Amino acid sequence: MNKPDGSFLPYGQQWIDDDDIDSVIQVLKSDFLTGGPAVENFEQAFAQSTGAKHAVACANGTAALHLSALALDLGPGDQVIVPSITFLSTANAARFVGADVIFADVDPYTGLMGPDELEDALARADKTKVKAVYPVHLSGQCADFEAIAKIALEHDLKIVEDACHALGGTYQHNGKTSCVGDSQYADMVVFSLHPVKIIAMGEGGVITTNNDTLADRLRRLRNQGMTRNAAEFQNKDMAFNGTNEANPWYYEMPELGFNYRASDIHCALGHSQLKKLPDFARQRKNLADHYDQRIAKLAPTVRPVDRMPHCHPAWHLYVVLIDFEATNLSRAQVMKSLRDQGVGSQVHYIPVHKQPYYQKLYGSTPLTGADSYYKHCLSLPLFVRMTEKDIDRIVDTLASVLSLT
Repeated sequence: MNKPDGSFLPYGQQWIDDDDIDSVIQVLKSDFLTGGPAVENFEQAFAQSTGAKHAVACANGTAALHLSALALDLGPGDQVIVPSITFLSTANAARFVGADVIFADVDPYTGLMGPDELEDALARADKTKVKAVYPVHLSGQCADFEAIAKIALEHDLKIVEDACHALGGTYQHNGKTSCVGDSQYADMVVFSLHPVKIIAMGEGGVITTNNDTLADRLRRLRNQGMTRNAAEFQNKDMAFNGTNEANPWYYEMPELGFNYRASDIHCALGHSQLKKLPDFARQRKNLADHYDQRIAKLAPTVRPVDRMPHCHPAWHLYVVLIDFEATNLSRAQVMKSLRDQGVGSQVHYIPVHKQPYYQKLYGSTPLTGADSYYKHCLSLPLFVRMTEKDIDRIVDTLASVLSLT
C-alpha cells in the first residue's frame, strides 16, 4: 500500500514493526493488561524524552486536553483563548468544563497563533474572566513560546500547549536547543499518539508538566478522581479503623474524575514506538526537505507554509497553500483528481469558530487569518514509509492536476 508503484498513498499512516508487536505480545502474556508496570515505564521514558519532570498517560489527546482543563479548575464563568485553526477538541475541552472560548486568529501563512493574535483575542475577552490560553503547535511547527508566555504572564494566564502535532520537535531557547514538551513555558503540554501522529499508541494521549501538584491531580482525575494515598484520606474512621495504618481495601474520591486511563497494551506499543522517535523525526524532516525542493517549482500557485525560525519540527503534516482561484479549480476538484490518481490529501483544519455549535453560542467572529489559511491549505501525504520517489510522484501528480506542467 505504501510503495511508489501506483498504489494509494494516504495523507498519513503508522509504521508498526515486529518489535512493536513483540512488546504488545509480552503484555498480553503478562499478569497486567491495564493498571500495570507498562504504564509507569512508558511515562518515565516519555518524560525523559521530552525533558519534562512528569508525563501522565491517558486514553487519547482529547482526554488529555479535558484533564488539563480540570486540573486548572477551569469552569463556568471562565474564558479560555484558543486559536481557531486546530482540531475541535482543543476548544471543546474548555466547553467540557463549562468555560467559554475566545477564538484567536492565526497567521495566514503558518496557521499559528502569534503574540499579535493573542493580544487581539485578549482585547475581545473579559479581563476578569480570561484564565488560560491553549497555544496550538500546528503540523509540527511550534508557536512562539517565549512571546506567548510573556503576554500570559502579564495577564496572569495559565498556559496549556496543544502539542498533539509536535512530538519530537525542538526549539531554540536562550541559545540552547530544547524539546517540545519540556514545559519550560507552559503549565502543561498535551500530546496525541493517534496512528497518524509521529508515533502511535493506537489511541492514546500524554500530558507533560514540571508541576508536582498538577501531575498528582492529573493521575487522580484520570482514575475517577480516586486516591489510595492515606495522607489524603478525609474519612479517618473508615480509612484507619482505629489503627495507624489504612485499611488495605480503602480508597476515597475527593473530587469527580473520569475513566481516562491508558492500558498497558497501549503503553507497551507507545514505549516501543518512542524508541524510534529520533529516526522517525529525521526521516520526516528529510521527506519535508525533498517536498520543499519539488514544491518550489510550482510557485507562486503552490507554496509550503512559512517556517518558524526558532523551531525545528518533527513534521506531522506537510501542508501547502494553493491559489485555487488562479487554477480555476475548487479544492474539492483537486482532491478528487489527486485521489483518482492514487494520492490522498486532507484539510487541517476547518476553523473551529465557523462550526455551527460555536456560531450558535457566540455568533460570527471575523478572523481573517484563519479564513485565509483554511481557504488555501491542503495536507499532502507524509509518513515514515514514504520515499523521495513517492514525493516526486505526488508533486508531479499535483502539478498535472493544476495544469502547472
